[in-house]
Amino acid sequence: MERLKKMGLKRAFFVLSSGCVVISLCLLLLLFVCCEKVQDNYPSGGIEFRADGTNVLLQQPTKEQQRILRMIDGFQLFACILLPAGGIGAAGLLFYRIKLKAPISVLKMGTERILNRDLDFSIPDISEDELGQICRGFEIMRAELLQANQELWEQAEDRKRLNAAFSHDLRNPVAVLKGTVKLIQQGKGDQRTFDRLASYTLRIENYVEAMSSIQRMEQLPVRAVECTYSMLETELADTVKFLAPALESTVTVEPRGSTRLDYGIFLNAAENLISNGARFAVKKLSVLLKEKDGRVVLTVMDDGIGFPLQMLREGPKPFGKMNEDAEHFGMGLYSTHVLCLKHGGTLKLENPAGGGAAAAASFRII
Repeated sequence: MERLKKMGLKRAFFVLSSGCVVISLCLLLLLFVCCEKVQDNYPSGGIEFRADGTNVLLQQPTKEQQRILRMIDGFQLFACILLPAGGIGAAGLLFYRIKLKAPISVLKMGTERILNRDLDFSIPDISEDELGQICRGFEIMRAELLQANQELWEQAEDRKRLNAAFSHDLRNPVAVLKGTVKLIQQGKGDQRTFDRLASYTLRIENYVEAMSSIQRMEQLPVRAVECTYSMLETELADTVKFLAPALESTVTVEPRGSTRLDYGIFLNAAENLISNGARFAVKKLSVLLKEKDGRVVLTVMDDGIGFPLQMLREGPKPFGKMNEDAEHFGMGLYSTHVLCLKHGGTLKLENPAGGGAAAAASFRII
């Protein structure tokens, strides 16, 4: 039985049909032998020619015996049709029960649950034949759909948080602007009033630009190109020198050769992480680039105060600032999070045991 389950559909059907036909033919032969023995118990009639030249008239069967003999002949003829056909039918039934019933049932169940928008299940590994391959493909499709739904849900939640954070952070500048306009309308405006008006107007403009940049990132296509690690090392070193000139910095690139990723997305994320690390570092900043599990992983570490516990638990949030610096909207880490997701990776934040902060952005090699 187990061997049949491991066979392909064509081979399994051939084995089952051949076996059932052979069994039916053996039963047919046995039936003929039995019928012949039964017929031997009845007189057949006719004339027997003996060796001495005499003829003997054999006993004639009665009408009842003739009827029985005719029934036996008819039964044999009927068995010649019924048994081979029954063997083929039995082969089909066994083929269905052994090879088709389980995968069809599983696929039917999976289809119904997907139609009901329920993806929280798994398709078991039924067999190694063609239907087993279809079941495995169905499971891959289900997993991809589940992941896509989760990503869509996360994007929707991120968009809600983004809008809520945007509305919350705009409340104070708008209130200040309303108060400033009221002072101007009352003729109490001075140069400080106009400076405040210009400052908060620029701040709102920067907020809007930050929102637009996030929306552009979500719609950004991923275009993979061949990148050498030496080129990436040079870009990272130049970025560190530009964004953290006063810090003790190191740039380490472990792999050699080349890889395939979106060069622009990678550099954008790298600039965000290095800029964020440079803002909070005290003396040291280190950058490490390596390959792991089919991904390029960029880790930026600093010796600053570390990430807040809430950010470590919930991840970066839009406009999630670590201080009240009005010039920074706290979008760097969130933007990097969006870019990593676009590139099939993740952003992980942690506070190492030795102090400081570490942000690791991974990008799937395409």
